[in-house]
Amino acid sequence: MNDKQKHELEGKYNPKDFEKKLYELWEEKGYFKPSMDEKSEPYCIMMPPPNVTGKLHMGHALDGTIQDILIRYKRMQGYNTLWMPGTDHAAISTEMKIVETLNEEGIGKHDLGREKFIERAWEWTHLYGGAIVEQQKRLGCSADWSRSRFTMDEGLSKAVLGVFKKLYDKGLIYKGKRMVNWCVRM
Repeated sequence: MNDKQKHELEGKYNPKDFEKKLYELWEEKGYFKPSMDEKSEPYCIMMPPPNVTGKLHMGHALDGTIQDILIRYKRMQGYNTLWMPGTDHAAISTEMKIVETLNEEGIGKHDLGREKFIERAWEWTHLYGGAIVEQQKRLGCSADWSRSRFTMDEGLSKAVLGVFKKLYDKGLIYKGKRMVNWCVRM
């Protein structure tokens, strides 16, 4: 055997050498998108959106892994699959994190005013929302990221308001002494 025929493995496994490139190739080829084959039975998972309060934790990783296993299994069975991703603003939790950051800067929440505070909330969302999606991608989550939604996206907010209005008009939800009252009458 000459030197050209020798193949030696590196001493340790280094995922950084290939995983990102491989994942980008899968996305480029559209492997995570629905087939749109009308003859195939549809199968969809709505990703419970992680809050943009920081970074993913073990619970997110476990949940993402289970969903990824299910969606990949259904893909292999020939279903027209969609794993719909999204992120959530988690208003109360996000507000707490932003207020913490402001306090570290010596600024009070009320010193900013509503408009400036909302600007800071969007900055936070862009910073951590993107980080969370990248972490999910590094985990190998095979969601159709081209369809990703954020709970404060204008179109999504309008859709939610429209649905709530319809439910309110039907008497299925109502304003009361509690924040949310569920009515099980149909």
